[in-house]
Amino acid sequence: MTLDQGVLDAFLDRFVGDLGATAAAGSVVIGHRLGLYRALAEGPASPAELADRTGTQVRPVTEWLRGQAAGGYVTHGDGVFRLTEEQAFCLADPDGPVYLPGAFLLALGALRAERRITDSFRTGTGMGWHAHDPDVFLGCDAFFRPGYLANLTSSWIPALDGVDAALRAGGRVADVGCGLGASSVLMAQAYPRASVSGSDYHDESIGMAAERAAEAGLADRVRFEVAAATTFSGTGYDLVTTFDCLHDMGDPVGAARHIRDALADDGCWLLVEPTAGDDLAANTHPIGRMYYGFSTLLCVPNALAQHGDRALGTQAGPRALEEVAREAGLTRFQRVLSTPFNDIYDVRR
Repeated sequence: MTLDQGVLDAFLDRFVGDLGATAAAGSVVIGHRLGLYRALAEGPASPAELADRTGTQVRPVTEWLRGQAAGGYVTHGDGVFRLTEEQAFCLADPDGPVYLPGAFLLALGALRAERRITDSFRTGTGMGWHAHDPDVFLGCDAFFRPGYLANLTSSWIPALDGVDAALRAGGRVADVGCGLGASSVLMAQAYPRASVSGSDYHDESIGMAAERAAEAGLADRVRFEVAAATTFSGTGYDLVTTFDCLHDMGDPVGAARHIRDALADDGCWLLVEPTAGDDLAANTHPIGRMYYGFSTLLCVPNALAQHGDRALGTQAGPRALEEVAREAGLTRFQRVLSTPFNDIYDVRR
Protein backbone atom coordinates (compact mmCIF):
# COMPACT_ATOMS: atom_id res chain seq x y z
CA MET A 1 0.00 0.00 0.00
CA THR A 2 1.31 3.39 -0.98
CA LEU A 3 -0.34 6.33 0.73
CA ASP A 4 -0.26 9.92 -0.43
CA GLN A 5 0.76 11.71 2.76
CA GLY A 6 -0.84 14.98 1.69
CA VAL A 7 -4.16 13.30 0.96
CA LEU A 8 -3.96 11.39 4.25
CA ASP A 9 -3.20 14.55 6.23
CA ALA A 10 -6.12 16.37 4.59
CA PHE A 11 -8.46 13.53 5.48
CA LEU A 12 -7.20 13.45 9.09
CA ASP A 13 -7.74 17.22 9.29
CA ARG A 14 -11.34 16.65 8.22
CA PHE A 15 -11.69 13.94 10.89
CA VAL A 16 -10.36 16.20 13.64
CA GLY A 17 -12.75 18.94 12.60
CA ASP A 18 -15.71 16.57 12.50
CA LEU A 19 -14.92 14.96 15.85
CA GLY A 20 -14.39 18.34 17.48
CA ALA A 21 -17.69 19.58 16.06
CA THR A 22 -19.47 16.44 17.25
CA ALA A 23 -18.20 16.90 20.81
CA ALA A 24 -18.88 20.62 20.68
CA ALA A 25 -22.55 20.02 19.84
CA GLY A 26 -23.17 19.08 23.46
CA SER A 27 -21.55 22.29 24.62
CA VAL A 28 -23.76 24.38 22.36
CA VAL A 29 -26.86 22.71 23.80
CA ILE A 30 -25.55 23.33 27.33
CA GLY A 31 -25.19 26.99 26.42
CA HIS A 32 -28.77 26.94 25.12
CA ARG A 33 -30.25 25.26 28.19
CA LEU A 34 -28.40 27.42 30.73
CA GLY A 35 -28.75 30.72 28.90
CA LEU A 36 -24.98 31.14 28.67
CA TYR A 37 -25.04 32.73 25.22
CA ARG A 38 -27.84 35.09 26.16
CA ALA A 39 -25.99 36.14 29.31
CA LEU A 40 -22.72 36.66 27.45
CA ALA A 41 -24.56 38.81 24.90
CA GLU A 42 -25.22 41.26 27.73
CA GLY A 43 -21.52 42.16 27.71
CA PRO A 44 -17.96 40.82 28.05
CA ALA A 45 -17.40 38.61 31.07
CA SER A 46 -14.79 36.56 32.85
CA PRO A 47 -15.76 32.98 33.67
CA ALA A 48 -16.60 34.06 37.21
CA GLU A 49 -18.79 36.91 35.97
CA LEU A 50 -20.65 34.66 33.50
CA ALA A 51 -21.17 32.04 36.20
CA ASP A 52 -22.58 34.74 38.46
CA ARG A 53 -24.95 35.98 35.75
CA THR A 54 -26.32 32.51 35.12
CA GLY A 55 -26.26 30.91 38.58
CA THR A 56 -23.73 28.30 37.48
CA GLN A 57 -20.35 27.11 38.74
CA VAL A 58 -17.09 28.76 37.69
CA ARG A 59 -15.02 25.68 36.76
CA PRO A 60 -17.38 24.13 34.18
CA VAL A 61 -18.19 27.58 32.80
CA THR A 62 -14.46 28.21 32.38
CA GLU A 63 -14.03 25.03 30.37
CA TRP A 64 -17.13 25.79 28.35
CA LEU A 65 -15.87 29.26 27.46
CA ARG A 66 -12.45 27.92 26.47
CA GLY A 67 -14.00 25.35 24.18
CA GLN A 68 -16.34 27.88 22.66
CA ALA A 69 -13.43 30.22 21.98
CA ALA A 70 -11.39 27.39 20.42
CA GLY A 71 -14.31 26.65 18.10
CA GLY A 72 -14.92 30.28 17.14
CA TYR A 73 -18.32 30.49 18.81
CA VAL A 74 -17.18 33.13 21.31
CA THR A 75 -14.31 35.62 21.23
CA HIS A 76 -11.53 35.92 23.82
CA GLY A 77 -9.15 38.71 24.69
CA ASP A 78 -7.83 40.77 27.63
CA GLY A 79 -8.87 38.06 30.07
CA VAL A 80 -12.57 38.18 29.17
CA PHE A 81 -14.90 36.45 26.76
CA ARG A 82 -17.45 38.14 24.54
CA LEU A 83 -19.81 37.58 21.65
CA THR A 84 -19.39 39.57 18.48
CA GLU A 85 -22.58 41.03 17.04
CA GLU A 86 -22.60 38.25 14.47
CA GLN A 87 -22.13 35.50 17.06
CA ALA A 88 -24.86 36.97 19.24
CA PHE A 89 -27.17 37.24 16.23
CA CYS A 90 -26.86 33.49 15.63
CA LEU A 91 -26.59 32.16 19.18
CA ALA A 92 -28.30 34.42 21.70
CA ASP A 93 -31.82 35.23 20.49
CA PRO A 94 -34.29 32.30 20.27
CA ASP A 95 -36.85 34.66 18.72
CA GLY A 96 -34.51 36.19 16.15
CA PRO A 97 -34.29 35.30 12.45
CA VAL A 98 -31.49 32.76 13.11
CA TYR A 99 -31.06 30.53 16.17
CA LEU A 100 -28.38 27.90 15.65
CA PRO A 101 -28.51 26.12 19.04
CA GLY A 102 -31.88 24.70 18.02
CA ALA A 103 -30.17 22.71 15.26
CA PHE A 104 -27.75 21.18 17.75
CA LEU A 105 -30.62 20.32 20.08
CA LEU A 106 -32.31 18.55 17.17
CA ALA A 107 -29.09 16.74 16.23
CA LEU A 108 -28.35 15.46 19.74
CA GLY A 109 -31.94 14.32 20.12
CA ALA A 110 -31.72 12.40 16.86
CA LEU A 111 -28.41 10.78 17.81
CA ARG A 112 -29.98 9.26 20.91
CA ALA A 113 -31.77 6.87 18.54
CA GLU A 114 -28.57 5.69 16.82
CA ARG A 115 -28.88 2.06 17.98
CA ARG A 116 -32.47 1.78 16.78
CA ILE A 117 -31.58 3.42 13.46
CA THR A 118 -28.68 0.99 13.09
CA ASP A 119 -31.08 -1.90 13.62
CA SER A 120 -33.47 -0.45 11.07
CA PHE A 121 -30.73 -0.65 8.43
CA ARG A 122 -30.90 -4.43 8.87
CA THR A 123 -34.67 -4.80 9.20
CA GLY A 124 -35.97 -2.03 6.94
CA THR A 125 -38.70 -1.25 9.48
CA GLY A 126 -37.63 2.35 10.00
CA MET A 127 -38.41 4.43 13.08
CA GLY A 128 -41.34 6.81 13.39
CA TRP A 129 -40.96 10.46 14.31
CA HIS A 130 -43.09 9.89 17.42
CA ALA A 131 -40.57 7.37 18.79
CA HIS A 132 -37.70 9.87 19.04
CA ASP A 133 -36.42 11.73 22.06
CA PRO A 134 -38.48 14.88 22.86
CA ASP A 135 -35.45 17.03 22.06
CA VAL A 136 -36.06 16.16 18.39
CA PHE A 137 -39.43 17.91 18.48
CA LEU A 138 -38.20 20.83 20.59
CA GLY A 139 -35.02 21.24 18.55
CA CYS A 140 -36.87 21.12 15.25
CA ASP A 141 -39.20 23.86 16.47
CA ALA A 142 -36.35 25.97 17.90
CA PHE A 143 -34.33 25.75 14.68
CA PHE A 144 -37.08 26.25 12.09
CA ARG A 145 -39.31 28.76 13.88
CA PRO A 146 -36.87 31.71 13.45
CA GLY A 147 -36.81 31.09 9.70
CA TYR A 148 -40.60 31.09 9.57
CA LEU A 149 -40.66 34.25 11.67
CA ALA A 150 -38.27 35.98 9.28
CA ASN A 151 -39.77 34.79 5.99
CA LEU A 152 -43.18 33.16 6.10
CA THR A 153 -45.55 36.11 6.11
CA SER A 154 -43.13 38.75 4.82
CA SER A 155 -41.89 36.99 1.68
CA TRP A 156 -43.06 33.38 1.20
CA ILE A 157 -46.81 33.92 1.27
CA PRO A 158 -46.66 37.26 -0.64
CA ALA A 159 -44.77 35.40 -3.41
CA LEU A 160 -47.88 33.28 -4.03
CA ASP A 161 -50.19 35.01 -6.48
CA GLY A 162 -53.41 36.11 -4.78
CA VAL A 163 -52.86 34.26 -1.50
CA ASP A 164 -51.90 37.21 0.70
CA ALA A 165 -55.06 39.06 -0.33
CA ALA A 166 -57.22 35.98 0.23
CA LEU A 167 -55.92 35.54 3.77
CA ARG A 168 -56.32 39.20 4.59
CA ALA A 169 -59.93 38.91 3.50
CA GLY A 170 -60.55 36.01 5.88
CA GLY A 171 -59.26 32.94 4.08
CA ARG A 172 -58.78 29.44 5.40
CA VAL A 173 -55.44 27.70 5.94
CA ALA A 174 -54.58 24.05 6.54
CA ASP A 175 -51.09 23.70 8.05
CA VAL A 176 -50.21 20.03 7.47
CA GLY A 177 -47.48 18.42 9.54
CA CYS A 178 -47.50 21.46 11.80
CA GLY A 179 -45.41 20.00 14.63
CA LEU A 180 -45.51 22.30 17.66
CA GLY A 181 -47.58 24.84 15.73
CA ALA A 182 -45.09 27.67 15.22
CA SER A 183 -46.11 28.22 11.60
CA SER A 184 -49.82 27.98 12.43
CA VAL A 185 -49.56 30.62 15.14
CA LEU A 186 -47.45 32.95 12.98
CA MET A 187 -49.95 32.84 10.12
CA ALA A 188 -52.87 33.49 12.44
CA GLN A 189 -51.06 36.44 13.99
CA ALA A 190 -50.21 37.95 10.60
CA TYR A 191 -53.72 37.47 9.18
CA PRO A 192 -56.25 38.38 11.90
CA ARG A 193 -59.27 37.53 9.75
CA ALA A 194 -58.02 34.12 8.63
CA SER A 195 -58.63 30.77 10.30
CA VAL A 196 -55.91 28.12 10.55
CA SER A 197 -56.29 24.36 10.96
CA GLY A 198 -53.09 22.61 12.01
CA SER A 199 -52.59 18.86 11.83
CA ASP A 200 -49.89 16.36 12.68
CA TYR A 201 -49.92 12.64 13.29
CA HIS A 202 -47.91 13.08 16.54
CA ASP A 203 -50.37 13.62 19.38
CA GLU A 204 -47.85 15.09 21.83
CA SER A 205 -46.81 17.74 19.33
CA ILE A 206 -50.45 18.64 18.72
CA GLY A 207 -51.02 18.99 22.45
CA MET A 208 -48.13 21.46 22.71
CA ALA A 209 -49.30 23.31 19.62
CA ALA A 210 -52.77 23.82 21.10
CA GLU A 211 -51.25 25.13 24.33
CA ARG A 212 -49.09 27.62 22.46
CA ALA A 213 -52.02 28.88 20.40
CA ALA A 214 -54.06 29.35 23.56
CA GLU A 215 -51.20 31.23 25.22
CA ALA A 216 -51.08 33.54 22.19
CA GLY A 217 -54.81 34.21 22.52
CA LEU A 218 -55.61 32.48 19.22
CA ALA A 219 -57.66 29.50 20.31
CA ASP A 220 -60.74 30.93 18.57
CA ARG A 221 -59.04 31.00 15.13
CA VAL A 222 -56.44 28.23 15.32
CA ARG A 223 -57.53 24.65 15.83
CA PHE A 224 -55.47 21.49 15.82
CA GLU A 225 -56.16 17.85 15.15
CA VAL A 226 -54.20 14.62 15.33
CA ALA A 227 -54.25 13.43 11.72
CA ALA A 228 -51.93 12.17 9.00
CA ALA A 229 -51.28 14.18 5.86
CA THR A 230 -53.57 11.78 4.03
CA THR A 231 -56.49 12.19 6.44
CA PHE A 232 -56.58 15.78 7.76
CA SER A 233 -60.08 17.22 7.73
CA GLY A 234 -61.70 20.01 5.75
CA THR A 235 -61.95 21.18 2.15
CA GLY A 236 -62.09 24.48 0.30
CA TYR A 237 -58.83 25.79 1.76
CA ASP A 238 -57.34 28.92 0.22
CA LEU A 239 -53.91 27.78 1.34
CA VAL A 240 -52.46 24.43 2.39
CA THR A 241 -48.93 24.49 3.79
CA THR A 242 -46.32 21.80 4.37
CA PHE A 243 -43.08 22.98 5.94
CA ASP A 244 -40.08 20.65 5.68
CA CYS A 245 -42.21 17.54 6.07
CA LEU A 246 -43.32 16.10 2.72
CA HIS A 247 -39.98 14.32 2.36
CA ASP A 248 -40.60 12.58 5.73
CA MET A 249 -43.79 10.90 4.58
CA GLY A 250 -44.11 7.29 3.54
CA ASP A 251 -46.84 8.15 1.03
CA PRO A 252 -46.01 11.61 -0.33
CA VAL A 253 -48.20 11.07 -3.39
CA GLY A 254 -51.16 10.16 -1.21
CA ALA A 255 -50.52 13.26 0.89
CA ALA A 256 -50.30 15.44 -2.23
CA ARG A 257 -53.51 13.93 -3.58
CA HIS A 258 -55.33 14.66 -0.31
CA ILE A 259 -53.97 18.21 -0.37
CA ARG A 260 -55.24 18.65 -3.93
CA ASP A 261 -58.70 17.50 -2.88
CA ALA A 262 -58.65 19.84 0.13
CA LEU A 263 -57.82 22.96 -1.91
CA ALA A 264 -60.38 25.42 -3.14
CA ASP A 265 -60.52 25.66 -6.93
CA ASP A 266 -58.17 28.64 -6.86
CA GLY A 267 -56.32 27.51 -3.73
CA CYS A 268 -52.54 27.14 -3.38
CA TRP A 269 -50.27 24.56 -1.79
CA LEU A 270 -47.23 26.26 -0.26
CA LEU A 271 -44.61 23.50 -0.37
CA VAL A 272 -41.44 24.32 1.56
CA GLU A 273 -38.66 21.74 1.38
CA PRO A 274 -34.92 21.63 2.13
CA THR A 275 -32.76 23.23 -0.53
CA ALA A 276 -31.60 20.47 -2.87
CA GLY A 277 -30.51 19.65 -6.37
CA ASP A 278 -31.68 16.68 -8.37
CA ASP A 279 -28.65 14.42 -7.88
CA LEU A 280 -25.77 13.69 -5.53
CA ALA A 281 -23.33 15.87 -7.44
CA ALA A 282 -25.58 18.89 -6.95
CA ASN A 283 -25.86 18.17 -3.22
CA THR A 284 -22.19 17.50 -2.46
CA HIS A 285 -21.51 20.52 -0.27
CA PRO A 286 -21.75 21.31 3.46
CA ILE A 287 -25.51 21.99 3.48
CA GLY A 288 -26.20 18.84 1.49
CA ARG A 289 -24.03 16.84 3.87
CA MET A 290 -25.93 18.23 6.85
CA TYR A 291 -29.27 17.36 5.28
CA TYR A 292 -28.18 13.84 4.32
CA GLY A 293 -27.14 13.32 7.94
CA PHE A 294 -30.54 14.33 9.30
CA SER A 295 -32.23 12.35 6.55
CA THR A 296 -30.40 9.18 7.57
CA LEU A 297 -31.32 9.58 11.24
CA LEU A 298 -34.83 11.01 10.98
CA CYS A 299 -36.51 11.42 7.62
CA VAL A 300 -35.94 8.18 5.73
CA PRO A 301 -36.53 6.02 8.85
CA ASN A 302 -39.84 7.82 9.45
CA ALA A 303 -40.96 7.27 5.86
CA LEU A 304 -40.00 3.59 6.02
CA ALA A 305 -41.93 3.19 9.26
CA GLN A 306 -45.07 4.46 7.49
CA HIS A 307 -44.90 1.64 4.91
CA GLY A 308 -45.41 3.98 1.97
CA ASP A 309 -44.32 3.51 -1.61
CA ARG A 310 -41.26 5.78 -1.44
CA ALA A 311 -38.94 7.60 0.96
CA LEU A 312 -37.89 10.90 -0.60
CA GLY A 313 -35.33 12.02 1.98
CA THR A 314 -34.26 15.60 2.55
CA GLN A 315 -32.36 15.94 -0.73
CA ALA A 316 -35.08 14.79 -3.10
CA GLY A 317 -34.72 17.86 -5.31
CA PRO A 318 -37.27 19.71 -7.45
CA ARG A 319 -37.61 17.02 -10.10
CA ALA A 320 -38.71 14.36 -7.60
CA LEU A 321 -41.03 16.80 -5.84
CA GLU A 322 -42.68 17.80 -9.11
CA GLU A 323 -43.16 14.13 -10.00
CA VAL A 324 -45.01 13.63 -6.72
CA ALA A 325 -47.22 16.66 -7.36
CA ARG A 326 -48.10 15.69 -10.93
CA GLU A 327 -48.70 12.06 -10.02
CA ALA A 328 -51.20 13.36 -7.46
CA GLY A 329 -53.07 15.30 -10.15
CA LEU A 330 -51.66 18.78 -9.51
CA THR A 331 -50.85 20.61 -12.73
CA ARG A 332 -48.98 23.77 -11.68
CA PHE A 333 -45.58 23.49 -9.98
CA GLN A 334 -43.27 26.46 -9.65
CA ARG A 335 -40.33 27.29 -7.42
CA VAL A 336 -40.87 30.91 -6.42
CA LEU A 337 -38.14 31.55 -3.83
CA SER A 338 -35.05 30.00 -2.30
CA THR A 339 -33.12 30.58 0.92
CA PRO A 340 -29.82 28.98 1.97
CA PHE A 341 -31.82 26.21 3.66
CA ASN A 342 -35.16 26.01 1.85
CA ASP A 343 -36.81 25.99 -1.55
CA ILE A 344 -40.32 27.46 -1.71
CA TYR A 345 -42.82 26.12 -4.25
CA ASP A 346 -46.22 27.30 -5.43
CA VAL A 347 -48.27 24.21 -6.34
CA ARG A 348 -51.84 24.30 -7.68
CA ARG A 349 -54.57 22.18 -9.22
